[in-house]
Amino acid sequence: MDDQTQQGVEGVLQLGDYRLQSGQTVPNAFLTYETHGTLNEDKSNVIVNPTWYTGSHVANRAAIGPGKMLDTSQYFVIVPDMFCNGYSSSPSNTLPPNDRARFPLVTIYDNVFAQKRLCEEVFGIEKIKSVVGFSMGAQQAFHWAAAFPEIVESIVPICGTGKTSPHDWLHLEAVKAALMADEAWANGDYREPPTVGLRAFHTVNAGWFASQAYFRKGMYKDFLGMRSETVSEFIDNVIHGFQANDANDLLAALATWQNSNVTNHPRFEGDLDKAYGSIRCRAMVMPCHTDLCFPPEDNEAEVARMPNAELRVIESDLGHLAGSPGISEETDQFVSQGIADVLNAG
Repeated sequence: MDDQTQQGVEGVLQLGDYRLQSGQTVPNAFLTYETHGTLNEDKSNVIVNPTWYTGSHVANRAAIGPGKMLDTSQYFVIVPDMFCNGYSSSPSNTLPPNDRARFPLVTIYDNVFAQKRLCEEVFGIEKIKSVVGFSMGAQQAFHWAAAFPEIVESIVPICGTGKTSPHDWLHLEAVKAALMADEAWANGDYREPPTVGLRAFHTVNAGWFASQAYFRKGMYKDFLGMRSETVSEFIDNVIHGFQANDANDLLAALATWQNSNVTNHPRFEGDLDKAYGSIRCRAMVMPCHTDLCFPPEDNEAEVARMPNAELRVIESDLGHLAGSPGISEETDQFVSQGIADVLNAG
């Protein structure tokens, strides 16, 4: 298998001047993406696999391939990059006056509406077998199914909710404040990366994406293959692992996360019952029992409002990391089974 086949086929959809839910416009907007596998003749084998916070289509590759979580011997997998992740239109790649901290708020629905255009305009797809996503990818899965129940046949949200909880919003606000407190951030017009603020950002966030048990049991000593003997060294490894992320991109995507709200659609008028009740497709909702960002209780309230949903909890000390592909063979197998059960149902 050559390298291109392993990595898939990358592409870019030009969106023109893209009008957002806020009424603002991103000029000359674009959506980057990667595809894996082969689209069958009747275009019925499509899985959309959105990216997560700090992630990109490159990171999603861990879940994709023959015999993997998203099996390319059976399915055509589309991985659209979220806005603000440094690949699709983002503060770091947009020209003035919409660059840097001036980049407008992009909602989850803004992302999903662009992804629908990608499916239709590039591939002529009218039905989606499933939307499978981790973290902010899970947020996108909920929004896809709520907005387009006639298109989406199933969803698998992994360690994520359709609406950001007040507690999770507060966690994100603390992370944001830590970065912006660095004078070098300069209201987003920094000349060099605000390294002090970024270290504070990742330090606060590391206490959320992993559980108490993760630290108590010393699991932090092997993070993404990087060894550390102390928590301080672990933070150094976290910073090294995420060093490619631009500070303004991090803050803009964080704003998308904070404002995630599946009811933010004219059809739902802020009504949770209407929004979740509109998700008629099969849904396998998979939180982790030690996730501090998206605890199972938040998903329980969502599943109770959805007519065809199952809650299947990942038992792991990894916390939020449990849903990230390639971190743990055990959790990968559990999540893979949940995906297979949804895809094979009916």
